[in-house]
Amino acid sequence: MEAQRHTVRIDPSGRDIHGEAERIRELGASATLVELPAGVHAWYVSEFDALKELLRDPRVSKDPRQHWPPWQRGEFRDSWLLTWLDRENMLVSYGDDHKRLRKLVAPAFTARRTAAMLPEVERITGELLDAMERQARQSGPGGEPLELRSAFAHPLPMNVICELFGVPAEQRPEMRRLMDLIMDTTLTAEQAAQTAVDMHAAFTALAEAKRAEPGEDLTSVLVSARDEEGDRLSEKELLDTLLLMIGAGHETTVNLIGNAVQALLTHPGQLELVREGKASWDDVIEETLRWAPSIANLPLRFAVEQIELADGTTIRQGDAIVSTIASANRDPAKYGAGAAEFDILRPGGEHLSFGHGVHFCLGAPLARMEARIALSGLFDRFPKLSLAVPAEELAQVPSAIAFGYAKLPVRPLG
Repeated sequence: MEAQRHTVRIDPSGRDIHGEAERIRELGASATLVELPAGVHAWYVSEFDALKELLRDPRVSKDPRQHWPPWQRGEFRDSWLLTWLDRENMLVSYGDDHKRLRKLVAPAFTARRTAAMLPEVERITGELLDAMERQARQSGPGGEPLELRSAFAHPLPMNVICELFGVPAEQRPEMRRLMDLIMDTTLTAEQAAQTAVDMHAAFTALAEAKRAEPGEDLTSVLVSARDEEGDRLSEKELLDTLLLMIGAGHETTVNLIGNAVQALLTHPGQLELVREGKASWDDVIEETLRWAPSIANLPLRFAVEQIELADGTTIRQGDAIVSTIASANRDPAKYGAGAAEFDILRPGGEHLSFGHGVHFCLGAPLARMEARIALSGLFDRFPKLSLAVPAEELAQVPSAIAFGYAKLPVRPLG
């Protein structure tokens, strides 16, 4: 595989994530060594089965402190990777550390807790739809378009996760700003460093507020685990766990909702299947997760020892690996010749958008529930909803990690 080393560069702005995946797949290997933003070299896995196997392989770690030589040498700490890897939470942990951290957070996302959030999700959804309807009626059918991401897709999951973790209303705009910056792989070294400083300040302020006035929220629960059982959760682990939970708890759902709306409005036949009762909102959600995953390329995993893939590709000990979800989810070897098509009646429905193995997303049931309520509520309220611009004019968020639309202008009344 030496001939392929460092020959493919990943676009930091993520302007053509699926096209990029197709071009890399055409090289013919299970995995190709690519150059990520800031000159990071990592294996890009094109095949569904190969990525699924790596995600559950105990020889693959997510802890750069233990298993990535460049990070151990102090490299890439002045890049966008600082906000991802300079953390101590379950996203970047391995083995016993991961089990300990996940066990502390898992009770927050049980089926019972998720079900208990249903009335709150419905309330927030209803309030947002009411505000959209007022704005749409003021503008009229031919008036100013409404921007769906900022009016609906973003505030719904953001408010839900902030309610769950007790984030005060005045802190939520800063949380939103920081989460957008974390996903931005075009950040300069100075911007990445400042983002790290700002994140520390924001989550320290949240933790201190809950120490002063604890409540029934999950931040208070984690603060208690830190303060009363300090050997189980360090202060950095507390802050970084809050960052992970609040960031992952809203960002992926923002794009899931936006991507599903875009998919349905550009595939009216698929939307009609739902309206005729031939398909469900769950079908829409699962196909959107496969076809347009909120996280396209998740950094990074590391080979604990040398790994041989089925096609003979060798991933060496210490090599970095990208979880290339967008590519794997459209693998023709898994989904057939129509892998790139949006088809909510697709049989099977398996995808890797919530991960696989020990790092499978704890918040998956909550994200699915939020998307189900959001989509059914949106299309029931606005049956004539349409895009306000041609689909090809929609710009992606500036990220090689996230897959979603920076803005989604729509006409709610048609």
